[in-house]
This record gives sequence, C-alpha cells and structure tokens, in this order.
Amino acid sequence: MQPICNTAAIRQLEHAFASANPGVSLMERAGLAAAEHARTLLGDGYRVLVVCGPGNNGGDGFVVARHLRTWGYRVHVTLSGDAAKLPPDASTAYQALIANGGTIATSLPQTGAFDLIIDALFGIGLARPIDGHFADVVDKVNVSNKPVLALDIPSGIDSDTGNILGTAVRATETITFIGLKPGLVTADARDCCGRVVTAQLGIDPGTIVARGRLLDQGAIAAHIPKRLANSHKGSYGNVGILGGSEGMQGAVALAARAALKLGAGRVYVGTMAKFASGYDPNQPEVMWRSADDLLALSHLTTLVAGPGLGQAAGARVLLAKAVDARASLLLDADALNIVAGHEPLQAALAARHAPTLLTPHPAEAARLLERDARTVQGDRVGSALELADRFRAAVVLKGTGSICALADGRWYANPTGNPGMATAGMGDVLSGMIAALLAQGLEAEPAMQLGVYLHGAAADSLVERGVGPLGLVAGEVIDEARRLINTWAPHHQR
Repeated sequence: MQPICNTAAIRQLEHAFASANPGVSLMERAGLAAAEHARTLLGDGYRVLVVCGPGNNGGDGFVVARHLRTWGYRVHVTLSGDAAKLPPDASTAYQALIANGGTIATSLPQTGAFDLIIDALFGIGLARPIDGHFADVVDKVNVSNKPVLALDIPSGIDSDTGNILGTAVRATETITFIGLKPGLVTADARDCCGRVVTAQLGIDPGTIVARGRLLDQGAIAAHIPKRLANSHKGSYGNVGILGGSEGMQGAVALAARAALKLGAGRVYVGTMAKFASGYDPNQPEVMWRSADDLLALSHLTTLVAGPGLGQAAGARVLLAKAVDARASLLLDADALNIVAGHEPLQAALAARHAPTLLTPHPAEAARLLERDARTVQGDRVGSALELADRFRAAVVLKGTGSICALADGRWYANPTGNPGMATAGMGDVLSGMIAALLAQGLEAEPAMQLGVYLHGAAADSLVERGVGPLGLVAGEVIDEARRLINTWAPHHQR
C-alpha cells in the first residue's frame, strides 16, 4: 500500500535526500516529471498556461514551463508575487526560464484560450486561507472549463487535512511528489484533486517511514476468507445484529442481509420493536429474535450493536450487556451516541479484551470526542486516531476518504466510494459486511480494511454500470459487494 506522509515527514525526506545528494535538485526532478506528465495530457494541444506562486511550488512551475518550451509548446507563464522575494531554488528556476527565452507576466490572461492550465500557485507549505489577489487567480482557473494539472497538491488544499483554506483550485489531475499526503485522500481533497499520480523523484519508497497508507485492492484481497470444501455453516461464524427499535427495523434488516451475503454462516437479528415480524420475506435465512433473546445466545462470534437501536433507557441496558459480551463487537449509529453520553460504558468499552470496532460518521465521532463535527472534519486523521487510542479499538471515521485508524497509531485512507453513497442505510450495510468478515475469522484490522474498501468499490462498480450515483440505495450495494469479493478472491479460495 502506498505510504501517506504529512508535510513534516515530506520535509524530512527532502532534507535527507539533499544531504545525501549534494548538487542534485529535487525541484528540477519535480519539474521534469510534471512536464512529462503534462505532455501526456496535452495530446494534440499545444497552448499551456503555467500559474506560478511566490514559493517553491512556483519554482516547480518555472521548471515545467522551461521544459515545455524546449519541446515546442506555446507556454504562457504568470507569477503572482514578487520575483525578488522568491526562495533560492525558485529564483534559480525563474532565472533559468528567462535564460531559455521565457517571459513571465504578472497578470492572468483569458484562461479559455489554453489547452492545459498548470497550477503551481501554492504547494504543501500553505498554512493560511487564500484570499485577495490569489483568490481571484484561483477563481479564474476554476471557471476556465479547461483541464488543470496541479503540482504536488491543488492550491488551497491543506496538505495535512484535505480541507480547503479559503478557496482551492479544482484540478482534473494532480501530480504529487515523493509520496501521497493526507490532504490528497480525504475531506475536500477528493473534490479538488482529480486523478492523482505520484512521482517519487528518485527517492526509494522503501525509505519512507509513514504511519498512514492508502488501501489497495491487491493488498487487501489476500485477506478474503478461504472456503474449504469440508466445512459447514458453523465454520463461518455467527453474527448477531442488535437494534431495530420501532420504525427502524430496516436498519437491522440491511445489516443482516449484508452479513449473510458476505459469507457469515448464520445471522441473527435481535430487535427492540414490540411488534417485530420475526421474519424478513426478502431474506428468510435471517433468524429474528427479541433483543434479550439475541444477547442470551452463547455461540455468537460477532455482535453488531447500533443500527436503529434508539437511545431509550432500555437500549442503554442492552448495550451494556453487548459490551460485556466475549464476541467481537462492532458499534455503530445509536450505540455510539449512547456511549458518548455514558462514562461507565466508555470505560467498559476501553477495557474489552475481544476485538472492538467503532464506525462513526463525523457527528457521532464529535459526540464521542466532546467537540463539534467541524473540528472533527478539520482533522479527520487525528480525530480517528484519538478515538482509536481512547477506546483501544479499530475505528472507521466514515465520509469521503474514510479513515481506518488503529490504537497503535497506524491508519489507512480508503480511495473507493462516490457521492451516491450519501443515502440512508449505507452505514448499516458496512456494519454487516465487516461483521461477516470478523465472524469468518479475520482480525479487526484486515476486516476493517477489506470491508471499507469493498463497500466503496461496490458502489463505484454500480455507478460505472449506470446504477446511480443519483438514486443509488444501500441495499443495491450488498449484492454487488458479494459479486466483487468473489471476483477478487484468489483462485484457490473460490
């Protein structure tokens, strides 16, 4: 899986490379890599606008422009800032472009006249909101309706959080240098980065020490549970789903169907509703019980608590019993809200010995952390890691670029999923999918990784086939996830 490095780690890598390779310019390497990538994007086009800023990202842009000029492209370069105040490397690149015959304007021309715009305004060092003249430049780039290639990260995106600082370039492609950054994989970044490619600039990826990684299908497919010919339903675990208060039985039904169709041997539902049907005509294989009867079962392998649970006093009593269970436990939805308001439950959850997973959306995470959702979204990686540490659990902070965090400080970002998933029931389906994988013997970390990646990939696959994104519903994801996981499984596991 590709490493994900924050800004401080990237700076350390750059410094180490410079110390070990005196006289080798990473800016020259970055500019050449970006110019070569720009050439592939241009196709038959030849008119390029390079928008440079006052720092080293602007220096990368000058190098790109110099190479493109040498290759015969018609290149227009602008500098927003004072050339006399450029950092040393950027100033050297500026002078080299001029020596190559390039000219540098101080105002932006009509952006619609170009075949490609290269964003070299601000890179990973941006620490304040873009405003004033710089915001005007960003706005003009964004209304151009032309392909935009961002260098390292789209200008205006916080490289450590993925949040927009004031305003941001909306690129169609981003070429990032050395390694991925958190700001390329989560929060607002996914609306601004377009397709992301990495240019390592000669730095050996094996030397990159990173706590974050990008989930990858090839890596997680190895965790798909193996099915033996000499096996039976008891070989693949027993999942219990606790929830389904009055008017919310659909939540437990979705979670149960997902668990069954992702391979769990048996699936039970424990519902709190007084008039539960005790039967799902669309999935008669699921066994329905009262909530108390479900928790009395001694052979449950994995327990999911939360879908449609509600927050009545009785729900808290049931949740306390679930937390005390010896089965692996996944908490979602109202189970998380109950835990957030009850300190003894928080202590009991953190003291569990069996695997524990929490799958909050940002508002639920905010309640658990006693802050607001805006603050959680302001640092999605940090918030997920804090939850994992506090509750000694594996945590999925849901949302675009879901963050999967572990108590030891490692984390993963998920690249799959699309806006069609912003609809009711998607979280219930995810809970059931992860529960099925846990029941089949996976540890919390690979179950979380595979479940989250597969959940988004199934929605992506549906959209590719014309099902959504508008109108995509959670139940449709279940069958597609089943199809994909069987496609991905190594041959010996089918």
